[in-house]
Amino acid sequence: MAAHTTVGFRPFRLLMYRHETGESWRRYLRGDDVLIENKPMGFDAFIKQNRPRFTPIFDPALTRDNSVCMDLSSSSREFAGLGEDALDQAILQKLTSAGAIAGVGGYLENRSLYQHTDLFQGDSERCIHIGVDVFMPAETPLCAPLDGVVQSFANRQVSGDYGPVIILRHELDGFEFHSLYGHLSVSSLHGLSEGQRISAGEQFARIGARPGNGNWPPHLHFQLIRDVQGYRGDYPGVVRPSGLEFFRQNCPDPLSLLVRLGE
Repeated sequence: MAAHTTVGFRPFRLLMYRHETGESWRRYLRGDDVLIENKPMGFDAFIKQNRPRFTPIFDPALTRDNSVCMDLSSSSREFAGLGEDALDQAILQKLTSAGAIAGVGGYLENRSLYQHTDLFQGDSERCIHIGVDVFMPAETPLCAPLDGVVQSFANRQVSGDYGPVIILRHELDGFEFHSLYGHLSVSSLHGLSEGQRISAGEQFARIGARPGNGNWPPHLHFQLIRDVQGYRGDYPGVVRPSGLEFFRQNCPDPLSLLVRLGE
């Protein structure tokens, strides 16, 4: 893992915003605002301010009416002890029961499920998930939320890893950042090249299936990244609690770009 570098923006402090399991989702669905001190704008504030300029990643767009909160944290017993097939079926059943097209959640969840995978063997301290997972059927198409270029991509075939992953680089009003898409279909990488331009709203990838997606239930791991720290075709999506303050600023909650409240 690359050493942590200093990010190119000044830190800020979130007020009245609990990063506990599912709380960011519940506050967002209620329409609550996140209060930010009057300091120079950080990455998180920049994303929130410019949210209307991003296009939906899914078609139809996800809303609070067609999505359901998904909790895979260590404190939840909803999916505990399930094998691969049973877990996949339980997730689909949850969507069906809720009348939802997607199950969404996971930002800053403390998860123990990674310790059973090859990737995380011997690294039990990595347990904090710093992206948002969107559980939908395999082959669901994904569209770019903003104009960008392919920064890098890879097919990370170790159990517990991303499987096929794409990182896009974006620039908005001179502010450069990245978006990461993990657990894709292998076909998503066909014909792709670094530096390739991807337009906002353009379909560029699809959600993958087991085992090629890292051997996970079909879902998208979506993550915003300010400073990729020299990574290519990879960036930590699960981190140690000791590094959380850095990653919380470098990879803010992207939920508002995934689930729309009709702005």
